[in-house]
Amino acid sequence: MSNSLKYRGILILFCILLSLFAITPTLMKENAPKWWSDTFGPIQLGLDLQGGMHLVLGVDVDKAVENRVDTIIDQVETDLRAKDIVFKRIERRQGDRLVVLVYTDEEGAAVDALMTETYPSLEAETFADAGGYIEKHYRLSDNEIANIKDLAVRQALETLRNRVDEFGVSEPTLQLQTGNRILIQLPGIEDPERAIKLIGTTARLEFKMVDETASVQDAVAGNLPPGTQLLYERNVNNATGGVTETPLVVYDKTVLTGDLLSDANVRINTRFNEPYVAIDFNAVGAKRFDQITAANVGKRMAIVLDGTVYSAPVIRERIAGGSAQISGSFTPQEATDLAIVLRAGSLPAPVEILENRTVGPSLGQDSIDRGIRSIWVGALLVVVAMIIYYQLSGIVAIAALVLNLLFITAMLSMFGATLTLPGLAGVVLTVGMAVDANVLIFERVREEVRLGRAPKLALESGFSKAFWTIIDANVTTLLAALVLFQFGTGPVRGFAVTLSVGIIASLFTAIFVSRFIFDFFLKGREVKRLSI
Repeated sequence: MSNSLKYRGILILFCILLSLFAITPTLMKENAPKWWSDTFGPIQLGLDLQGGMHLVLGVDVDKAVENRVDTIIDQVETDLRAKDIVFKRIERRQGDRLVVLVYTDEEGAAVDALMTETYPSLEAETFADAGGYIEKHYRLSDNEIANIKDLAVRQALETLRNRVDEFGVSEPTLQLQTGNRILIQLPGIEDPERAIKLIGTTARLEFKMVDETASVQDAVAGNLPPGTQLLYERNVNNATGGVTETPLVVYDKTVLTGDLLSDANVRINTRFNEPYVAIDFNAVGAKRFDQITAANVGKRMAIVLDGTVYSAPVIRERIAGGSAQISGSFTPQEATDLAIVLRAGSLPAPVEILENRTVGPSLGQDSIDRGIRSIWVGALLVVVAMIIYYQLSGIVAIAALVLNLLFITAMLSMFGATLTLPGLAGVVLTVGMAVDANVLIFERVREEVRLGRAPKLALESGFSKAFWTIIDANVTTLLAALVLFQFGTGPVRGFAVTLSVGIIASLFTAIFVSRFIFDFFLKGREVKRLSI
């Protein structure tokens, strides 16, 4: 008995010291040594407690379908030339349809054969005579369109998660919702405008060759040569900071895209002391970049990001190695953000901010103050009730309650959990439930005392009889909390976290700690009456 009591005391003391060690970074905040905070990070607060941003984004999945058709058009054009099939042009119509214009029925049949063999996701439709040309119509199948839309939303979620991670937000929330929507919560965000710009940027990087034979004046007037488009080059005046745009005619065909990037970093131009973004292609992109530069020496290549030309340098020589740079008189912040979105990858489709709410830190602090106040009020009422009803034994339950709150706080820190407003409600509920097991034990002990048993035997029998009832009640509640955590979202999960942790702490304090306190004070003493 003596050794058992000693070992139990050492275990409880170890748990108390470990808990104090775990919650110290939370209490000291910035004053805790770095190694301490790295071992046990401070408890993270949710959006509703520390303020931040709540965004709901809608993904333009129809644009993703159009992008997929555009990609197929580039591939089909390459395949037709490789097979020496003569055609006039290929164009996209109605978003999900592809039209190939040929001159003869034989060429149309060759196109059909190529499509059937190489592009099973395309379904052939009726063809039409277009004034001396034959139009071959194809459209994406319904299953393929559904897959593209679903994949676009999931890719957008992962891309946004990568951007948020690089942005450095602590404990962000990103979740899929119905209707092609994505929920984003960013606790503690200090620059909402920058966050919105970073998240909402499509970051579609394209390399297009400049048509230097075209008349820019005619293009601005609306007379564009076939197969070209009018874009504007961004120019920044270093002295005034003003931004101007210069019209530029480029070919429609994209010779290279940002999908083949492997890395993007900010560097400083030592000549002008300006930041620029250095990009590196993967093996496929490097080979393609090598081929493009070799075939276009002396020509200009436009680097286009989301429809804006950032630079259009002349290719002086063949560039091997797969490295390039994007310059445009960036500020350090702009260059950093551009590198982040390029590393994270471009969004498969544009996103639109459907809902934007900002929770102020003052509102979050008010929620914390009220939550802590409710915990203290609840704890005080429990303390008074236990002392009045169970006398000195009630103090044992109070000690278990105090340790229960300590262990809950420590476990939240050790598990890296996020404390939310519903989580505070879970703590308040746990305060009320913390003495529930003690009540069951004390009532069983009272029954044994009424039967005339000695105090020590009454305690032994009371703890034994209440044990399985306590286990049954708390384990079933714990299972329900785990289900809430697994399948719930947002506030529900925050509540489930603190409830689960609270139940585990309550079981330990009620069954183990309370029994230790009774055994410690009754050891070696002849007690004739229990104050219960």
